[in-house]
Amino acid sequence: MEKKCVLITVLMLAAFLSARGQQRNGTYSFLDITDSPRVAALGGSITSIADGDIQLALFNPSLIDSSMHNALSLAYVDYFTDVNFGMVQYARHFNKIGSFAASLQYHNYGKFDYADQSGAATGGTFSAADYNFVIGWGRRLNPHFSIGANVKFVGNQYEDYNAFALAVDVAGTYYSQKGWTLSVAGRNIGMELYGNYDGPRADLPFHLQASISKRLEHVPFRFIITYNDIQKWDLTYDDPLDLENEIDPITGEKKSKTGLAKFGDKMMRHLVFGGEIYIGKNVTLRVSYNYKRRQDMKSPEKKGMVGFSYGLSVHIYKFDISYSRAEMHNVGAPNYFSITTNIERFTKNR
Repeated sequence: MEKKCVLITVLMLAAFLSARGQQRNGTYSFLDITDSPRVAALGGSITSIADGDIQLALFNPSLIDSSMHNALSLAYVDYFTDVNFGMVQYARHFNKIGSFAASLQYHNYGKFDYADQSGAATGGTFSAADYNFVIGWGRRLNPHFSIGANVKFVGNQYEDYNAFALAVDVAGTYYSQKGWTLSVAGRNIGMELYGNYDGPRADLPFHLQASISKRLEHVPFRFIITYNDIQKWDLTYDDPLDLENEIDPITGEKKSKTGLAKFGDKMMRHLVFGGEIYIGKNVTLRVSYNYKRRQDMKSPEKKGMVGFSYGLSVHIYKFDISYSRAEMHNVGAPNYFSITTNIERFTKNR
């Protein structure tokens, strides 16, 4: 039975992969941005930690199970300048059909002044926002395997322009007897339904991802390794500004890596390394390193902590309060906040 479940999930992912290919587009790139402090602190992508945290469900629906029943979470992100993100989530379990998690994301990019082609203000302002409503489903098939899916209703509105899309995520998670957890997910599989922008319809940012984690037996530590974008090997790009001085000023040719260095650079761009340190029962420290983010966003003069993310979670009374910070660039870093609880904590003793 277990082998059949694994085979079915692999075939589903392969079918979706061949259907959507490796298409990219910036219109719906906000789907790659997390609002969860825990996900942000662990690198900003899929995780394979099955501990009933509803915030992990948005990137990995196969983690949705009965332990999330009546979980409620609110998240807020202080991104850059006056850009703010918000998310609310709620989960419910049904014995016969599985567990569900509803999520609503709202990304507000602030107010903008109308201006003519020369840049002179013409009076008035307009706003820009993205939103994503998600219904997730997960079911534990047996002690070693679970599956899940998200259905996403995605949209954006920039001034008088707007667009809508429908997408799904599919995922499967394997739990070994020795405590290893392995998840595979195909994310943002879908298409744009409507858009009044100029040009062809936009593509959604498809990702095929895998994550493995394990909590050590004799040390209060869990490590997580994520492999992003399985569907595409080469994630490098040529910087037209040549900030790293990789172009020979005489020949005009780029100085490229060769051999093992080139292979290592391409491999590392897929990997995210993260970990959680448990201090007692009520405090958790988190940290991660994203090599690709560091290579894409670092400044040659001052690399700093770009590519690193970190945070902590504290359990106070009946609430779990989390904070994290992701070092995106030297000019600033987003701050993530959330508060999570379970309604049953307030009704259990009544």
